[in-house]
Amino acid sequence: MSEKKIKYSPDHTFFTSDTHFGHANIIRFCNRPFQNVEEMNEVLIENWNKVVSKDDTVFHLGDFAFGGSSVWNSIIPRLNGHINLIIGNHDRKNLRQGYMLYFDMVVPQLQIEIEDNSIYLNHYPFLCYGGSYRGVWQLFGHVHSGPQADGLDIPRLRVLLPTQYDVGVDNNNFTPISYREVKEKIESQKNESLDRTVSR
Repeated sequence: MSEKKIKYSPDHTFFTSDTHFGHANIIRFCNRPFQNVEEMNEVLIENWNKVVSKDDTVFHLGDFAFGGSSVWNSIIPRLNGHINLIIGNHDRKNLRQGYMLYFDMVVPQLQIEIEDNSIYLNHYPFLCYGGSYRGVWQLFGHVHSGPQADGLDIPRLRVLLPTQYDVGVDNNNFTPISYREVKEKIESQKNESLDRTVSR
């Protein structure tokens, strides 16, 4: 893990994960509301560019795309922002194919700071992590949670801390989520957790 904590702008930083560009089967696996992979790709690109400007920073937390050069070469140049890739399980095979050169940064995991918040970025949700009981956030993907989710990982997410959040597209209307929105969601989760504790 990188020990250097880089500070990023609270108004120009976005997070996303598990776009799976070019992956037709993900529509069925995750009950995505698309007729085919072409429609999915176009909606994901359109949604991305509606919220991300060319000068914004995006952290993509893994499983970016499936397929060969035609998929990667046709998708990445159309996306706004400076994109940093946190490697997911499906990205590893593409490292050797040179696609990682498209990104500003490619790392297995990262810790950043925005405002006074320290944030771990990883493709997977952590069971425990440094600072977890001192308010440090952890953002992740991989589990494809969200309204249509019924995967094997979903029941296990109940043990996560309120400072953890799935930034994957299936959990965020197939759109990158801004730091401000993540902060609001985590604050809401913390309040809900406190309410449950008080009511016991």
